[in-house]
Amino acid sequence: MKIKWFGQSYFLITSKDDTKIATDPFDRKLGYNVPYVEADIVTISHDHYDHNCVSSVKGKFTCIDKPGIFITKGIEIVGIETFHDESRGKERGRNIIFNFNIDGLYVCHCGDLGHVLSDNHVAMIGKVDVLLLPVGGTFTVNAAKAFEVVKQLNPTVTIPMHYKTKAVSLPIDGVDKFVSIVGNSIKTGKQEIEIDENNISKFSGVVILEYK
Repeated sequence: MKIKWFGQSYFLITSKDDTKIATDPFDRKLGYNVPYVEADIVTISHDHYDHNCVSSVKGKFTCIDKPGIFITKGIEIVGIETFHDESRGKERGRNIIFNFNIDGLYVCHCGDLGHVLSDNHVAMIGKVDVLLLPVGGTFTVNAAKAFEVVKQLNPTVTIPMHYKTKAVSLPIDGVDKFVSIVGNSIKTGKQEIEIDENNISKFSGVVILEYK
């Protein structure tokens, strides 16, 4: 599969049979360029402008914005309800983690996760091969707590998201703080990687994608 990062929590995941999944598309006022991609599936972790701009996605797609178990275009998707903060949603509301079974690998998108996971959350999420994880803090888990989530889910590959870059002025940390805690990072210099069951070990650890 191909995993392409547009900034914040927006990825385009393309399976080997060309099924396209867009995660948390953002509005232009965030600061990143809006890519206007075509997709078959769109997932929305929560209803904030930097995660819910469905109107920017082209095509006849299925939109999933709630917890549950879904099978769409042959892809199994499990949505698990979590929270956007450490107060069970009292500050910023609820959040949905989506775990996708794509091409024999489990890709877990954490949305704006705001807390370390409970044992029940870990059990519901299940196996994770590739973890798409917010690390910037303030509105999500910070670097240290993100590392706790990594240890809980034990992915082969972790791709950080939702951190400060030159395109956004949000009061969040850059990715370096997370990398300094976790170590074992690969800075690809690329916006997209192609990953499968045969080559995933090459990407073991933290993989930094570059938005364009």
